[in-house]
Amino acid sequence: MASRFARGTLARFVVIRLAATLVLLLVLSFVVFGLLHLAPGDPARNLAGPREPTPELLASIRQQYHLDRPFITQYFLWLGQVFQWDFGESIRSGITVTSELASRARLTFELALMAFVLTIGVAVPMGVRAAWRAGSAFDRGVSFLSIVGVGAPSYAIGLVLLYLFGVWVEVFPVYGIGDGFLDELWHLVLPAITLAIGMGALVFKLTRTAVLGELEQDYVTFARSRGLPDRTVRRLVLRNALIPIVTSSGLVFAFL
Repeated sequence: MASRFARGTLARFVVIRLAATLVLLLVLSFVVFGLLHLAPGDPARNLAGPREPTPELLASIRQQYHLDRPFITQYFLWLGQVFQWDFGESIRSGITVTSELASRARLTFELALMAFVLTIGVAVPMGVRAAWRAGSAFDRGVSFLSIVGVGAPSYAIGLVLLYLFGVWVEVFPVYGIGDGFLDELWHLVLPAITLAIGMGALVFKLTRTAVLGELEQDYVTFARSRGLPDRTVRRLVLRNALIPIVTSSGLVFAFL
């Protein structure tokens, strides 16, 4: 009975959160659409390009993009297309926006996944070790590097890595997407490291803080007084510190 009630509560919570997210997205879309509508200038003239448009051309553009309709009508026409997964055509390339997004989705996912694996695979073990050896030279050194990683902008880190490992040492390619799956992954190494440095610094600090908090708990003192080996104690601490680490990891992947 209790488990059924818990499942019902959880399902209700998920539904409420999803509904709130949908409402928030609708409100944001309306606000952004309204700001674009209030922006100075004539959208039809911007769409016509640098040449001097004729009145007929302007009228045709306004009709094509529904610019001759009232604002609220324009918004609901756009929203109806969005619900049909139709985001219109790119003004620059003339290709549908859906196709433009789809052509980049796989590469974007591969880059995000590689950066995420690097972030978690390096930052979490280093955060655990730094907390376990709090105050040591390793802890102070890695903590200093994490501050640098958080403060340094990604584009600056990317340029430094390109110069060091793409131009000076010539280990990694400096542009392109590669030919074939393995070559694509090789081209993504430097961008993934660039993204992982900033994210990894945040995950490191959070992991270190979470583990330090667990090390101050009474059960750790009790486990050590019982003579449990450090490996067992570390496993207990890490298991209890995983909640904030896993939560932050999900946010990191969503951000990427």
